[in-house]
Amino acid sequence: MSAPHTTASASANTAQPEAVALFISDLHLHESLPRTAQAFFAFLRDRAMKARQLYLLGDLFEYWAGDDDMSAPCNRQVVDAIRQVGDAGVAVFWIAGNRDFLIGERFAQATGATLLPDPFVATIAGRRLVLTHGDAQCTDDASYMAFRAQVRKPAWQQAFLARPLAQRKQIIEGMRSDSRQAQRSKPYGIMDVNAASIAALFDATNTAIMIHGHTHRPARHDYRKNGETFVRYVLPDWDCDAEPRRGGWIAVDAGGAIRRFDIDGIELR
Repeated sequence: MSAPHTTASASANTAQPEAVALFISDLHLHESLPRTAQAFFAFLRDRAMKARQLYLLGDLFEYWAGDDDMSAPCNRQVVDAIRQVGDAGVAVFWIAGNRDFLIGERFAQATGATLLPDPFVATIAGRRLVLTHGDAQCTDDASYMAFRAQVRKPAWQQAFLARPLAQRKQIIEGMRSDSRQAQRSKPYGIMDVNAASIAALFDATNTAIMIHGHTHRPARHDYRKNGETFVRYVLPDWDCDAEPRRGGWIAVDAGGAIRRFDIDGIELR
């Protein structure tokens, strides 16, 4: 259905137009990744503070065992840093990922973020966009979709959150180990979004621009259907504790231009 636009050269990130909105996802923050956390804090301080809106499109955390885990040092740092962005007058929005779908109202109150449904249609600088984490469109992965349907049920979440925090963390660690093992045996393509699911989401939301994460395959994909152009932007994952460092964000400026940046703030062409 599409061919990705490959990332070519980059230009120095100077004299950028004002960012109306910034989008990031898949940082997978964890105490074992201190440099990634520092890169995120620098992004909030140097970039997000200067924008009007910040959209966190899921998997900000490696995992989230429940809002009663906010006192953990790493989690507390992240919560406080997001709160500072909101206190500076930036509107912060959150869409849950597959790692942190247990984020709840206590987290929203602590960070000042608005929790959004997935998918969510936003109009930004005159652009109508559909925003999603992206895992719901990976419909070729039948085992994951079955797991996702189970853990997104309110009854399952209520029962899980009723367990002691230490037990929840132990269960999640087991799930993470099982997931890593399962991914080794899955074909590469099965873990990407399904073309028909993407087309259906465009149709259902009456949009022509999509931004999502989850797949860790940053790109811009252009589609043509009935003479109309559709564009799908995929956000990168972040890891600044390994080499080469990776990460980045998407910005929509006041003129409606959509621009992609790498971890060093260099625009990708």
